[in-house]
Amino acid sequence: MVYEPSAPDLPLFEQGRHLLSVSQFNRENLRALFDLADAVDPIAKRQAVCTVLDGAMLGSLFFEPSTRTRLSFESAFLRLGGEVTTTTGFTFSSMAKGESIADTSRVVSGYSDVLVVRHPDEGSVAQFAAASTVPVINAGDGAGEHPSQALLDVYTLEKELTTRGKGVDGCQIAILGDLKFGRTVHSLMKLMSLHEDLRFTLFAPGGLELPPAIEEYVIARGHSVQVMDDVVDAVRDADVIYATRVQRERMTEEQAGANAHGDLLNKAILSEAGNLDAILMHPLPRDSRPDSYDLSSDVDDLPGLAIFHQTDNGLNVRMAIFLTALGVSIEAVHLTTKQRPWKATLR
Repeated sequence: MVYEPSAPDLPLFEQGRHLLSVSQFNRENLRALFDLADAVDPIAKRQAVCTVLDGAMLGSLFFEPSTRTRLSFESAFLRLGGEVTTTTGFTFSSMAKGESIADTSRVVSGYSDVLVVRHPDEGSVAQFAAASTVPVINAGDGAGEHPSQALLDVYTLEKELTTRGKGVDGCQIAILGDLKFGRTVHSLMKLMSLHEDLRFTLFAPGGLELPPAIEEYVIARGHSVQVMDDVVDAVRDADVIYATRVQRERMTEEQAGANAHGDLLNKAILSEAGNLDAILMHPLPRDSRPDSYDLSSDVDDLPGLAIFHQTDNGLNVRMAIFLTALGVSIEAVHLTTKQRPWKATLR
């Protein structure tokens, strides 16, 4: 399937709309979503309890393995006072009996107020949306897009740069790893292109290079893209380094076996590049097995490590997505929020 980097027929993301692609954002509604994410921070951190979605039902449909994304979406909905019904994998759905995406979507949307869908086939979530009677949120469709991940990545990136007195405009971001099948990279580069004067430096193993359409999309919006032959050169001078694991589940055994081994990025590489202070990001999961060609855990004590800030910020962003799709104002959130009556911190 040819990957299309833009979706001009998709409306801006707002009340009653599906969220299928980052192309549904401009600077204005992206800022509005991030302001909403900031506003729900006490609820995300469990400092307050909210019931604004009391009676609302989320249909959580994950036909591909997921830990962080599924639990983050479901936790976000529950934190807003809603309820969740969930199914995971094809085995436990009627699609194992041959039911179509359209029939599944129409049935489940009749039980729900919003659907979150992950599916291994590119374009499949759009098929869910076409048949659904309620808003559908794309939680990843094969090697296509992962818009909520890109949103939380840019939200995190903005916060991390702010602590250093910098902004997203004009920054250099190095993107490393599986750039071909890594849907988080596709969505991230498209969403970041809303900003100005960015410099992308890319490094990928042979055969896993960025699809040309994504590079063309970024360049057409006034940014520079440099493909590096050496990871040290790619990360040198970068404000932000975004690493991705090799998506072996999307490859044949022959393709998977041909990819690089060892560490994609470790402390020694950063030291050689003179960039131990860079902001380090990763969409997770990180493959921590030996010789997995991923972000080494030896960087976990570096000051710029932000991978767990990303996961925490995912709650804020996904809460904001639900509130936007369901048309809930921040005023309504404040009216249904109270301080929590319990303590849940370690002593």
